[in-house]
Amino acid sequence: MSVNPWGLAQCAFAAISKCMKRFSILTGLAVLAIAVSAMALPRVVVAAELVMFESESCTWCQRWHDEIGTIYPKTSDARCAPLRRVDIGEARPDDLSDIKGIVYTPTFVLVDAGREVARLVGYPGEDFFWPILADHLAKLPNGCPK
Repeated sequence: MSVNPWGLAQCAFAAISKCMKRFSILTGLAVLAIAVSAMALPRVVVAAELVMFESESCTWCQRWHDEIGTIYPKTSDARCAPLRRVDIGEARPDDLSDIKGIVYTPTFVLVDAGREVARLVGYPGEDFFWPILADHLAKLPNGCPK
């Protein structure tokens, strides 16, 4: 009985090809499962953010926007705690439901990992805002990236 080496090679190639197809399908399904599960996860705030509670009729809020609002996103403070604006006249986002006692606008709340770290009620003007914010950012448990 003679063995055809090319026949064995074809058989081995067919088995490897079939195995690779199965592996490819399983890999694709695993990636799809991970993507779907990631979309189903609730929003969890893990980084610090500066939440500005404001209202449309607030003149001090407008003054903050005029004096600080265009500069803030370009600062290292914003890299540490990006600004998030929340209108007090609208429903509070679920991830901020633990923040209580917001009455006056503007109110700035420094939040880290979903917890309040510090609060500034009102806008004291540009000269005082930056040092107060620096003091608040210094209270972050993990500090600010440089």
